[in-house]
Amino acid sequence: MDTRVLIVGAGPAGLTLGIELARRDVPCRIVDASEQPLPGSRGDGLQPRTLEVFDDLGVLDEVLAAGMFPPAFRTYSGGELTGERRMAERAEPTPQVPHPNGWMVPQWRTEEILRDRLAALGVKVERGTALLRLRQDDDGVTATLTSGDIRADYVVGTDGGRSTVRRELGVDFLGDTDEDTKLVLFDARVTGLDHPELAHWFASATDPGCGVSLTPLAGTDVLQCAARPPSTHDIRADADYVQGLLDDFGAPHVKIRELTWATVWRPNSRLAETFRSGRVFLAGDAAHVHPPTGGQGLNTSVQDAYNLGWKLADGSPELLDSYDAERRPVAAGVLGISTDLLGKTLRGSPDALRRGPETTQLGVGYRNGPLTTDHRAHPGRVRAGDRAPGSLVRTPEGDEVNLFDLLRDTRWTLLAFDADVPATEAHIRPLRITRGCEEGSLTDVDAYETYDVTPGTAVLIRPDGYIASIR
Repeated sequence: MDTRVLIVGAGPAGLTLGIELARRDVPCRIVDASEQPLPGSRGDGLQPRTLEVFDDLGVLDEVLAAGMFPPAFRTYSGGELTGERRMAERAEPTPQVPHPNGWMVPQWRTEEILRDRLAALGVKVERGTALLRLRQDDDGVTATLTSGDIRADYVVGTDGGRSTVRRELGVDFLGDTDEDTKLVLFDARVTGLDHPELAHWFASATDPGCGVSLTPLAGTDVLQCAARPPSTHDIRADADYVQGLLDDFGAPHVKIRELTWATVWRPNSRLAETFRSGRVFLAGDAAHVHPPTGGQGLNTSVQDAYNLGWKLADGSPELLDSYDAERRPVAAGVLGISTDLLGKTLRGSPDALRRGPETTQLGVGYRNGPLTTDHRAHPGRVRAGDRAPGSLVRTPEGDEVNLFDLLRDTRWTLLAFDADVPATEAHIRPLRITRGCEEGSLTDVDAYETYDVTPGTAVLIRPDGYIASIR
């Protein structure tokens, strides 16, 4: 084989998958048809669960330095100020949820950070290299690239909504595209904006679902913008068109100085009929595309890759079979959230700017998944299949630490609560937690309460931070 895993597409999903494989010393290559990284802020909202993933991948400090909290929105109707609101109230970190708030980073910067991390692990994106054909057999996959043929054990398509990998597999992309609704999405430099540190929504006085939003991007003088005209007739992605909308919606004082990126966007909600065909997998936009409302697309893509990476590294049939069973239902649920928020936005509903806990993705889990078992007679509030919450323990040296810091590892972790630590395999790391002081063990601070367990309980946590079993 030329490589163990070939990744087609170097967006957030492909880069995350490459990091997951490379840090486990799994040979991989990542190719992308584009000569240069895609421009634009695009998916700039990072959810709390994604921040936890980035913590594990070793890029959280760079991500936090590059971003900011979502700003408050000033809303206008026909040029008249109508109020100021936040998408969500800022929450304080807790041991259980160390990153409770969303974070805004332009997608081009997120990808840059992930590329740098991947390069530090010895893998560079092969740009200007497109996939032409796929052919798989019992022993592997032959991918014909513009640079020649390559043989791999597995191929993962992370090549976007128009995925060549998905097309080569013949996998249907179920859903629809709304041709009657169009938006101009763009990044711009502007002048004349009061309170540039805030986001602004200039709505039509007669149709509150139409308007222009402008949101600052951290570390730049550029704003991420979206414009919905009252009609899709002759819609264009250029500065003159957008300036005309601002004038019409009561913001003629705001002047478009420069468009740095722009596109006409149509609501597109689609889900691949399967995320796996033999030795080929789909992840990210190749498997599902979302409306931008709710900031779910990029985050779901990252977590697809985070779910798949350790399973590909292991290679066992049971783990590989579980990928579609776990991730496809999650993507379907997230599509529902995004679509509901899009409907509110197009209707001009005041609730369109509000974000509930369902958008944080902290509640995503696999309670009914094929890898989940719970042997307790009376299950507690934390169940097998849930995201393993953080909790405090004290090390033998007397330092108080969060289990999240101890779970930053590529292995499985076994938490033994005053239970005998069984002989484990090399890929499982046992941690004994006791209520009393015991040499070589971690001392409970709030782990018993957080995990809602009794003495003698063993909790097995997967490499991606979800609870596999409680017994």
